[in-house]
Amino acid sequence: MILPIVGYGDPVLRKMCEEISPEYPNLKDLIANMYDTMYNAYGVGLAAPQIGLAIRLFVIDTEPFSDSEDLTKEEQEQLKGFKQTFINAKMLKEDGEEWSFNEGCLSIPDVREDVYRNERITIEFFDENFNKKTEVYDGLIARVIQHEYDHIEGILFTDKISTLKRTLIKKKLQNIMDGKARPDYKMRFCNKKGR
Repeated sequence: MILPIVGYGDPVLRKMCEEISPEYPNLKDLIANMYDTMYNAYGVGLAAPQIGLAIRLFVIDTEPFSDSEDLTKEEQEQLKGFKQTFINAKMLKEDGEEWSFNEGCLSIPDVREDVYRNERITIEFFDENFNKKTEVYDGLIARVIQHEYDHIEGILFTDKISTLKRTLIKKKLQNIMDGKARPDYKMRFCNKKGR
């Protein structure tokens, strides 16, 4: 089932999310709905707050990045095969050189900015079957995870850009809050009446 994506300005996007247990109601359906919603919006990641739930859950599928000509064959293969559900994730380490990449967010349509992030992460999480894992990721996979992890910490990519850039996109952000953005997927806007 495709769910509406919560737009910039909604308080749920600023919440520090709660951990969940394997008994969380309809968890399998929720995860399936999150993947459906993400694919429908042509996203590579989606966090629970983006569908209005303040819980520590996000899903990722980096396949859309795999056809980039800037990547090696090995990197393309890695991205093509990476699909993962992260429950109760804890970032253990972010290291390596910081590098810039032009990021966007389904909750902030039509806004893209260069964001600096560390090239490598170590993260602990539970998968959809509640098997505990500790993994090291780098490159684009690490970046997508860092972006989604920020969501469950109440952080948006626009928090990581300069004050000047934030000032330049202020009107766009206000338009999203007022429901004037027109992405080609379902959204829920915080200031729009009868949303």
